[in-house]
Amino acid sequence: MKRAKRLYILLGVLAVLSVAAIAVIQREEHKEKIKDSGETILQIPYEGVTALSWENESESLSFHKGEDGVWTYDEDEKFPVSEEKIKELLEPFEEFAAAFVIEEVEDYSQYGLNDPVCTIHLENGEQELEIKLGNFSNMDSQRYVSIGDGKAYLVKDDPLNYFDAVLKDMLKQDEIPELETVSSLRFTGPETYEAVRIEDSGASYSSEDVYFKKDEENLLPLDPVQVDEYIRTLQNLDLSDYASYYVSEEEWSTYGLDAPELSLEADYTFENEDKENVSGTLTVSVSRDPKEKEKAEKKENFEENSGEEEEITAYARVNNSQIAYKLTAEDYKGLMAMKYDDLRHKEVFWGDTEEITGIDISLEGADYSLTSKGKKDDRTWTYQEEEIEADELLFALEGLKADRFTEEEPGQKEEIRLTLHLDNEVSPQVTIVLYRYDGSSCLAEADGKTVSLIPRSQAVDLIEAVNTIVLGNTED
Repeated sequence: MKRAKRLYILLGVLAVLSVAAIAVIQREEHKEKIKDSGETILQIPYEGVTALSWENESESLSFHKGEDGVWTYDEDEKFPVSEEKIKELLEPFEEFAAAFVIEEVEDYSQYGLNDPVCTIHLENGEQELEIKLGNFSNMDSQRYVSIGDGKAYLVKDDPLNYFDAVLKDMLKQDEIPELETVSSLRFTGPETYEAVRIEDSGASYSSEDVYFKKDEENLLPLDPVQVDEYIRTLQNLDLSDYASYYVSEEEWSTYGLDAPELSLEADYTFENEDKENVSGTLTVSVSRDPKEKEKAEKKENFEENSGEEEEITAYARVNNSQIAYKLTAEDYKGLMAMKYDDLRHKEVFWGDTEEITGIDISLEGADYSLTSKGKKDDRTWTYQEEEIEADELLFALEGLKADRFTEEEPGQKEEIRLTLHLDNEVSPQVTIVLYRYDGSSCLAEADGKTVSLIPRSQAVDLIEAVNTIVLGNTED
C-alpha cells in the first residue's frame, strides 16, 4: 500500500515537472519571437489628422480639426488651441519606428499594455487608430507600445514624453514679440511717465546712457543695465499658466484687470528672418489679486513686517487677449519695478573714471588738487607734482551708491566735496558733495541737487582714500 502511494506521488511530481518543462519550452519559443526591428510601424502625416484625443494619468483630452483647419477643444470651443502643440504631439507618428518587435503577443499584461499609462486615439480620414503606452523598460530605456496589430513594440522615442500633456499645455499663448530695440516705454500706474531711447542725446555725461525719462523738456538719464533688465523681464514673461482662458469684459474685475495696477506700452523694432524691420507696440496690463492686494495694504498700514516672504497672486493681460494669465511672483515684482527710482542710476557718479582729468577736493577745511595726464586707458595721476596711485580713490568714488533716493535738503556739516574735471563735451565737470546725515548715512548731492542717501561707510572709504594720498597714511 505504501509502495503504491509512493508511486502515485512520484507520478504526480513527474506530471508537474512535465507541465513546467512544457511551459518553459513555450516561453523559450515565445522569447524567440522577440527580434530586432528598426522598422517604421506608423506613418501618419500631420495634415491628414482630423481628430486627436488621449487619456493619461492626469486627465482625458479631446480635440478635432474643422474644415477651416483650426483645432478646437471638444469640451469648450472658446479654449484657444495651440496648433504648434498639436503638431508637436503628432510629430513622432510621422515616422514612428520600433527598436524591437514582439510578435503574437499572448499576455499584454507583462508589458503593461492591458492597463496602459496612456491611450492615444487618432483619426486620419476614414482610419481610426488606438495607440497604447505600457511599461517603461529601464533596461532598454524604451517604452512598450501597441498599435492594435497583435504585436507589442519597444520604441526609443517615448510618446509619453509628449502625451503627459494637460489642458494648460495646449493653450495658444499670446506671443511676446522680439524686443530687439525698444524705442519707448510708457507707464501708467504707481508712476505715469515715458522712458525713451535716444542715441547721442547729449543729455548725460555717460556715452552709455541711451534711455531717458521724459520730464517736460528735460531728459533724465536712466541706468541702461536696469532698463535692459526690465525689457528682458518683459521679453521672458512666463505665460504658461492661466487663471481663465476666456474672460468676458464684465469679468476682468475678478482679476483686477478692469483697472490694472500697471499698464505699459512698449514700442519695439526687430529684424525678421527676411532681414526686414518689423515694428509694433506691445501692451501689458498687470494687477495683483484684488482681495490679496487689499489685505496686503491693510497689513502694511497697521502691522509691522514679520519678515516672512509674502505670497503674491497676480495676473496679466497681453494686448487685447481674452486670457487672464497667472504671473509668477518674480515676474510681477519685476514688472512693478518701473518707477524712476527703480530704473535710474544708483551711483552718485556713473560716468567713466578714465575720462577724469583732475579732481579738486575740499576736506576738513583744506583744499587739494589731483591731476591726470595721458591716454584715456593709461592715465598717470599726480599730486603736488609727484606721481600717485589713485586706484583706491577712483574705486571709492565709483562705490558711492544710493540706499534710497531723496530730495531732502542738507542740514548738517559738509563731509567732503569733489569737483571732477572731465574730458567730456557734455559735462566738463561734475561736483559731488557728501553731507553728514546720521550715524549710518550721508546725504549725497550732485551739481547742487540732492540725489540720495548713501551708507556712511562709503563716505568713510572715500575720505580714507583721499587721506592716503594727501597725508600719506590711512588715518581720518
